[in-house]
Amino acid sequence: MDATTFHTIAVKEFSRGLKNLKLILDKFQTYAETKKFEPSNVLNGRLAPDQFSFTRQIQIMCDIAKFNAARLTAKEAPVHEDKEQTIDDLRGRIDKTIAYLQTLSVKDFEGASTRKIKMPRIEGKAMQGDNYFAQFGIPNFYFHFTMAYAILRNNGLDIGKKDYLGELTLENI
Repeated sequence: MDATTFHTIAVKEFSRGLKNLKLILDKFQTYAETKKFEPSNVLNGRLAPDQFSFTRQIQIMCDIAKFNAARLTAKEAPVHEDKEQTIDDLRGRIDKTIAYLQTLSVKDFEGASTRKIKMPRIEGKAMQGDNYFAQFGIPNFYFHFTMAYAILRNNGLDIGKKDYLGELTLENI
């Protein structure tokens, strides 16, 4: 991958995914208000007993976006404490993540393809930047996005693929 491709995915597409998630959160808040239930019931919800909660899925999704960008650019990622307890808190976490991503330029990603990335939670192992991003970073971002989406769907929120994908860059043919 070249620097432009890394930037397009790590900054533009991850930001787009996070913005789509914010729109889904807006629908969830309206749903909770309409049905008159406490949103924390779902924010703490999970699909399986050994799975992370909805809130944790979003925290991890944000962490993956910022840490991938930071590791690929050899920069420090901002620290976000995992204290979110409300929909507004989650929106704030997403906004902070997007703001960080927006500070990165294509030039920052130069050399990312061959940069050795130390593997989190796998002591003594590293991956080349292009393999790290393709095999670990991108799949993990979308995995946690999908889990958050599935938890909301499982709790009755009427969202679909268009909500997940968001606006597409379409052209006339």
